[in-house]
Amino acid sequence: MKFVCDRQSLSEAMLNVQKAVPGKSNIPALEGVLVRTEEDGITLSGYDLELGITTRIPAEVSEHGTIVLSARLFSDIIRKLSDQQVSVEVNSQLLTTIKTQQTEFTIIGIDADEFPEMPDLDGEITLSLDQLTLKSMIDQTLYAVAQTDQKPVHTGIKFEAEDGMLTLVTVDGYRLALRREHADTHQNCQFIVPGKAASEISKLVKDSDEVAEIYLSDKHILFKVNGYHIISRLLEGNFLDYKNSIPKESETTVLCSTRDFIDSVERASIIISDRFKNPLKITFEGSTVSVLCKTPLGKVQDAFTANKQGDDVEIGFNNKYLLDALKYTHCDEVKLSFGGSLAPMTITPPEGDSFLFLVLPVRLKNEN
Repeated sequence: MKFVCDRQSLSEAMLNVQKAVPGKSNIPALEGVLVRTEEDGITLSGYDLELGITTRIPAEVSEHGTIVLSARLFSDIIRKLSDQQVSVEVNSQLLTTIKTQQTEFTIIGIDADEFPEMPDLDGEITLSLDQLTLKSMIDQTLYAVAQTDQKPVHTGIKFEAEDGMLTLVTVDGYRLALRREHADTHQNCQFIVPGKAASEISKLVKDSDEVAEIYLSDKHILFKVNGYHIISRLLEGNFLDYKNSIPKESETTVLCSTRDFIDSVERASIIISDRFKNPLKITFEGSTVSVLCKTPLGKVQDAFTANKQGDDVEIGFNNKYLLDALKYTHCDEVKLSFGGSLAPMTITPPEGDSFLFLVLPVRLKNEN
């Protein structure tokens, strides 16, 4: 095998493909990247048996072949080289020479037959939508993915495609995030993508008007974005019946500046620490929102104005969960809805239903 390619393109591709390479594995080939030549380029693949990332870059190929190279070593070498062009040559003993005008490395490769075969998902497209829309939907829901595996199905994002609408949902037991947009739903379906895979998909999307294509099988999903193919095993299990968790009615609605609310919560959070995780007491009374926090470190009281309709409310929240929900709205204003001091609060845009974030309250101690 022998090819010449642009060093910067190869380095960037390695950096991204390496995200699917495990640090340590009982299968040595999995710690490497599969390099395969094509007619006028090479493909690079990383695979940890759960997540696979493949991409292609242009190259001048003079001898065809396939090899597995240590992902860490190969990436470090390519990144440190100084010339614009790099030549890679593999002999029959799998000795791999990586060369520029100034530098030459020789490393040992691994037979490509030892690299596990990735699932083949070529077939009918399931979904397609604008890449930046997909990134936005993932970014606005990923924060509420469960971080523990007590219920593994909740460590992923649920995708629901139905009649031209795509909905993404995440839950972690304390909050819920929902995001919906129009998409080309070639078929109605539901599936759950692991949070790690969704995060890598978001990172690979660049500013462009390209379309993301999604292909579905019984156990795997394939995303085609920005020249990369990301294959992931799907999560199995019973996802929370989130529709019944969302309050149908509210006794109080508040329209407020997102920035004002974030700033107020951040000021009150200064006296909250890992040792003192006291909740925030938030009171919606008239046109004033009061934010109070007391810990052994001190006391903070802050306030801002908002437009309230309905009953006054006094409610407690974990400061981090509340801040996350507010920050990921990406809106100048938000509508807060309450069904009482012990019911979940929902956060939605002032108009429309493109997102809905739900935060469970914390029971406040009686200070009387």
